[in-house]
Amino acid sequence: MDRGEADVAVQAALRRLTLLNEAAVVLSSTLDAVEGLQRVSRVLVPALADWCVADLMDPDGRVERVCVVHRDPEVDVSDLAGTMPPLPVEPTGPLSRVLRGAGTALLTEADVPRVEEAADSFHAVNLKLFEQLGGHTLIVAPLRVRGRVLGALTAVRGADRPPLEEPDLALVEDLAHRIALAVDNGRLHAETQHIAERLQRSLLPDLPLVEGLQITARYVPAADTAQVGGDWYDCFVLPDGDTALIIGDITGHDLQATVTMAQVRNMLRGIACDRMEPPARILRRLDLAITVLYGLRTATCVYALVKGPVGGPYRLIWSAAGHPPPLLVTFDGETRYLQGGHGMMLGVDADDEREGAETDLPARSTLLLYTDGLVERRGESLDHGLTRLRQRAAALSRYGVDRMCDELLESLAADSHDDVALLALRLPRTPPPA
Repeated sequence: MDRGEADVAVQAALRRLTLLNEAAVVLSSTLDAVEGLQRVSRVLVPALADWCVADLMDPDGRVERVCVVHRDPEVDVSDLAGTMPPLPVEPTGPLSRVLRGAGTALLTEADVPRVEEAADSFHAVNLKLFEQLGGHTLIVAPLRVRGRVLGALTAVRGADRPPLEEPDLALVEDLAHRIALAVDNGRLHAETQHIAERLQRSLLPDLPLVEGLQITARYVPAADTAQVGGDWYDCFVLPDGDTALIIGDITGHDLQATVTMAQVRNMLRGIACDRMEPPARILRRLDLAITVLYGLRTATCVYALVKGPVGGPYRLIWSAAGHPPPLLVTFDGETRYLQGGHGMMLGVDADDEREGAETDLPARSTLLLYTDGLVERRGESLDHGLTRLRQRAAALSRYGVDRMCDELLESLAADSHDDVALLALRLPRTPPPA
């Protein structure tokens, strides 16, 4: 090999390394399998191919064409993606053979029959696509990982460029393997996130039906994590007839935090039902139990009691341990945070004397208890989040309590990086005079 040929070989190797590096960067930027394939396809075209196709196959064998990318922006490929016809049991075309387990195929235009010669509808769709977009050489590579085929990547080059050859085949195989790993990781992430959410929801209680009161709750897992967390809410009726409202958050975002959350919630239930004491004393007893049983684990919590005859008037007694303050919203849209009765987190100092606070609950008002995921944002002060919640709740004060909660979550929790638990109490109208 002379110097000129060596330079050409080096330049070709550098181009391949650059392509693989760019693909690795875009694949690492998302856990969404479809988005990752679309980004890689835009790297592959036009660096290696004139157009490419990415197909994904689910565990049941259904094939979805997730993207078609062409180097010419004037070529409309928007309607070429979508659900494919059933994959034939006996493969007849290169794509179906690859999806059924065959290795990477390097083909020329002569290897592609006419649409009329297709043996099945799946093959016909691919032949029609090749006829529509054209091409001279193509590579079809499986997205294979852990012994399973997850899909296929097809790269096609036209006659106006040098044909795809063996070095290109090795490059596409390498790229397909990287894509397969990313797709597999994305699916595992989605599956883990689903399992984590189901676990978290299974630990949340059913709400009681309390005459005269409307009580509803919501739980939304963090949008960008598959980890379970320690957010919880609770509501139950004490033996003396008072209604207990609880919101809390165990520090941490792992399975242990969720397990501790369930244990702390049940401890608080037991202490509250057994002692039936003011919230400040109940939280102090819970604080001592957490310190003894869980060491350095900490938590925040609001424990509140709703007192009053059926129909009202009602009074709220509460105590807070390092938790964001409850928000009281009147029917006319006036809002105030219940700042009294605030103390340090649970698990920090069990000897700390806790304080309680009381307030009347106006007729038709709404009391909101929530975790910090509803108001905290990265790079933003907590005051901004509290103001945002206050303004949004005021605008929704006359909505039904369920719709109010849904609207709050839609507008405030959509981009949260933390779990969100929300517990809402709606008071009845003022009873008519006797």
